[in-house]
Amino acid sequence: MSDKRFGFKVVGSDKSDSRQRRGVYLLPNLITTGAMFGGFFAIVAGVDGKFMAAAVAVFISMVLDALDGRVARLTKTESSFGAQFDSLSDMVAFGVAPALIVFEWGLQSLTTFGWLATFVYMACAALRLARFNISGDSRFFTGLPSPMAACVLAGGVWLFSDIGVVEPSLWISIGAAFLVVTIGILMVTNVRYFSPKVFRVKGRVPFVVLVLTTLGLAIIFANPPLVLFTVGVGYTLSGPVNLLWEMYRGPRESDEEIEEEDLDEDQI
Repeated sequence: MSDKRFGFKVVGSDKSDSRQRRGVYLLPNLITTGAMFGGFFAIVAGVDGKFMAAAVAVFISMVLDALDGRVARLTKTESSFGAQFDSLSDMVAFGVAPALIVFEWGLQSLTTFGWLATFVYMACAALRLARFNISGDSRFFTGLPSPMAACVLAGGVWLFSDIGVVEPSLWISIGAAFLVVTIGILMVTNVRYFSPKVFRVKGRVPFVVLVLTTLGLAIIFANPPLVLFTVGVGYTLSGPVNLLWEMYRGPRESDEEIEEEDLDEDQI
């Protein structure tokens, strides 16, 4: 194909190749769109005061967010477009949505301090996602992952709404604001968190794994808000606790080897 305006010929840029480059993979991006819609629905429900429905929508987005990447890898449909689209979806579902839910539920009464705390969380979520896009994560997460941060906030609102606390007192609102800021700061720290990516879902597993998975699902369905909030808080605390333990015991050779391997992976 030639360009008469500039007097040169473009090699290998026929119409079929152009159409192929402009195409996107449907299945993983459709799942990502579903996760984004869950975040959008959570925002609308939170503004309407339907906090339980909003929290459930956030958790549905978490499930879809965990699926889109695995589906893309299993079907070999990974792409740069999908990675960027997933990041934007995460910002809506795990950055904006949980922050606005908590704000509408209990931080609105704190006026300036309430919306400042909300903004700190959203800004930290954006920084966390941007850092992930640049460096990625390997055997562990650097900083609290945004889905688990959203799990704490959405789970807390769901739990309090479930027990009838629709209009929290001043002290509960202040505590929620400090929790929002703390969760936001943990997302941008260098605290290491365990990554579930080390688990492989392909291949055979011992029978006891299936039994424990079924038991875990039964526990979740017994009291979803309490269990999910407890799991989120426990995971959030695991990073600082592990950091304090490492500071107490001192560095070991295995830790140094892991850091060197991670640096080598970043350089590849």
